Amino acid sequence: MDEGYLWTSTMDAPLAHCNDAGMETGLLAIIGVVFFAAGVVKGISGMGLPTFSMALLGMVMSPIAATALMVLPSLATNFSQCAGPHGRKLARHLWPMWLGLALATVFASLPDLSASTSVARITLGVVLMAYGLWGLIKPELPEFGKHTLIVGGLAGALSGLLTAATGVFVMPMVPYLQSLRLDREELIQALGLSFTVAALALTIRLGSMGVTAAEVDIGALVIAVMTALLGLAVGTRLRQRLQPRVFQRALHGVFFLLGLAMVGRSV
Repeated sequence: MDEGYLWTSTMDAPLAHCNDAGMETGLLAIIGVVFFAAGVVKGISGMGLPTFSMALLGMVMSPIAATALMVLPSLATNFSQCAGPHGRKLARHLWPMWLGLALATVFASLPDLSASTSVARITLGVVLMAYGLWGLIKPELPEFGKHTLIVGGLAGALSGLLTAATGVFVMPMVPYLQSLRLDREELIQALGLSFTVAALALTIRLGSMGVTAAEVDIGALVIAVMTALLGLAVGTRLRQRLQPRVFQRALHGVFFLLGLAMVGRSV
């Protein structure tokens, strides 16, 4: 088996990194560790699995290959977070953001994950750096009042463009959701529903690019989903022992450094 196709920075075919008689054992181990850690992050903070897994996997495989592995674990760990009593209320306020997010993700015509690996990695690195800085600085966003629906639609559309380009769906969606001053349970459910919309839209886009589940290494997918769910369970237990705010600030610092490293490797 040619090891270069797993680690090279070039990308002649979208799934050259995933589709073969089997994946290199070392890479499978990395996938398991990454998704376990990403699950722990989500269990503790209620978010971060796609961002954390893409930040690390993007260092060892092309962003499109990492995205193909990330979508299913993201959906699997989102289902419980989507449940709650606030669904109708959230839908009334967030539907413009969800619509903009879905349409922009599926139909974005800007350079996306199918672009050259260096361009995709630089874009992903910049988004990680921006998200990391935002989490460290924690700027106080204004309330948008009667313009909430319009701002939400714009935030969703921009998030969709960045989702199509990087496979990460946090900016500016997460800051916008936090600007709505939702209570804790509402915010958790809003994040779960919004991440699910983004992941489903990204799945549709990957399908339009010829990336289907049948072409992704099944063993890698199974490992990714199982370790993510295991990490989620561990993180949920740890949440009661840790200070989530301190943990999140440290995590945003890691995102910034990983983004910086990714940009530095690609320029």
